[in-house]
Amino acid sequence: MAYPAQLGFQDAASPIMEELMYFHDHTLMIVFLISSLVLYIISLMLTTELTHTSTMDAQEVETVWTILPAVILILIALPSLRILYMMDEITTPSLTLKTMGHQWYWSYEYTDYESLCFDSYMTPPLELDPGELRLLEVDNRVVLPTEMSIRMLISSEDVLHSWTVPALGVKTDAIPGRLNQATLMTSRPGIYYGQCSEICGANHSFMPIVLEL
Repeated sequence: MAYPAQLGFQDAASPIMEELMYFHDHTLMIVFLISSLVLYIISLMLTTELTHTSTMDAQEVETVWTILPAVILILIALPSLRILYMMDEITTPSLTLKTMGHQWYWSYEYTDYESLCFDSYMTPPLELDPGELRLLEVDNRVVLPTEMSIRMLISSEDVLHSWTVPALGVKTDAIPGRLNQATLMTSRPGIYYGQCSEICGANHSFMPIVLEL
């Protein structure tokens, strides 16, 4: 769960989110090193007289500043592609959950069981119990098992929505007429909150998601 003035990610609750956080730190360090080098060169140019102007036309310099960015891009692209393939990998799911977006609530269906479906609306502020979170609580939570592969089938009945749970590293668009698929696996039990992250209309900010694992 996020807290006020938080600068980083939420604590990871799935293997995919852990990999995404490692990749974020890896890329951020590369960006920090590049920014420091550029800032150093700019300050050097502003404070130092150029005594070796011949280096501006040197073939070696052009070779370095062509090859070095290519190497840096490869160092970023390889981990990124690895995570993309991990996110798209579909193993044999233990459970399938179908999610449909509506204006402005979610409906869920456990497709492995007959007629096990329900709607999930945001709990109005006046009906909240002590300790519950405003604009994040729902009347019917989604209950899922932990440490099991779960297949999410996500679509929409009306407009574009986006089913997003940050702690699990899941963000999948709900598109009318299209069935998107996502794989979900949690590493520890808990209650995880998310929201629709697509601007889907006037009540866009009132479509929370609550998973109880």
